[in-house]
Amino acid sequence: MRPEEIREMADVDVAQALEQLLNEFFELRMRGAYEELENPARIRQLRRDIARLKTILRERDLATARESKEK
Repeated sequence: MRPEEIREMADVDVAQALEQLLNEFFELRMRGAYEELENPARIRQLRRDIARLKTILRERDLATARESKEK
């Protein structure tokens, strides 16, 4: 998931995508504990996508706080 794609999404959509990725990440980690994963690199990709989503949500929160502080 590219940062540009995430920035075009609404806050609700970003939160839903984050929840979905967190669930997938959890399931992969649990499955990886007792069997071999088809694509172990997917865990790394998920971690990075989760970080991107959280970063953009935080940027939006800070921008909102900054705007309300200026008024």
